Amino acid sequence: MSNRRSFIKGSVAGVVLAGLAPSVSVMAVTGHDNGATSGRKPKLRFAIASDGHYGQPGTDYKKDHENIVRWLNEAHAKSPLNFVIINGDLVHDRPDLLAVVKKEHYDHLRVPFYAIPGNHDHADAAIWKSVFGYEDNFSFEKNDIGFVLANTSDTAGKYLCPNNDFLKQELDKFKELKAVFVVLHIPPHFWVPESPFVECPDTIKLLHSYPNVKAVFHGHDHSLDAVFYTNKLPHFFDAHIGGNWGTSYRGYRIVEVDDENKISTYQVNASAHPLLNETKF
Repeated sequence: MSNRRSFIKGSVAGVVLAGLAPSVSVMAVTGHDNGATSGRKPKLRFAIASDGHYGQPGTDYKKDHENIVRWLNEAHAKSPLNFVIINGDLVHDRPDLLAVVKKEHYDHLRVPFYAIPGNHDHADAAIWKSVFGYEDNFSFEKNDIGFVLANTSDTAGKYLCPNNDFLKQELDKFKELKAVFVVLHIPPHFWVPESPFVECPDTIKLLHSYPNVKAVFHGHDHSLDAVFYTNKLPHFFDAHIGGNWGTSYRGYRIVEVDDENKISTYQVNASAHPLLNETKF
């Protein structure tokens, strides 16, 4: 697994790409997050991370989770976060550990957090609500920005398209907002060979039909930390928190929205190892 698509380096460190999509820019940061990119306090700032795989045999999963909580708390201390989103695979095939990872790790975040299931969580609406207090498909609004989070798996770990009826219902609810973000653990489109994704043309068509859907965030593929597109809609990845394969570093993504609803996002190489795109000559 660690060699899967080894030709994909995933990182875009040190590169700023403006105009990738309407009002969205993207970059990457090596080392710890140093705060807002614009120098001004954004109206909304959040972090998104995925794939902790708590309980995976042969991995130092407790240390991985101690690290991510510490890194996110440090980022919050430097430039306040409104909240954190954990985008799936919180545990590794052990839904009984969901309450453990929440209590022993994520509850120690100094900001609110939201979580959505991945295929390794083996969770349905009842399991998710019993641990987190909300179901596996939910939405919320913060500072006039809408968030729609949908499950893309089941208790057997099957890769699924999201519930499009739910997506439409929530996107309709937020249709007057200037910006909406969608969070799906498993991506609904194949961009690269041997992708562990699903092809969901109806989902893509639905997302494209709402101009205020500005970005979609995915986990699942630990080797990806950059951006792909369906038409002009950006789909962002954030590497991984834990597990035994993927990028050689652990990290997370920061998203900022300013008062004019311009969006910036950057990937943080939180473990700062290795250096990204290092060249010697």
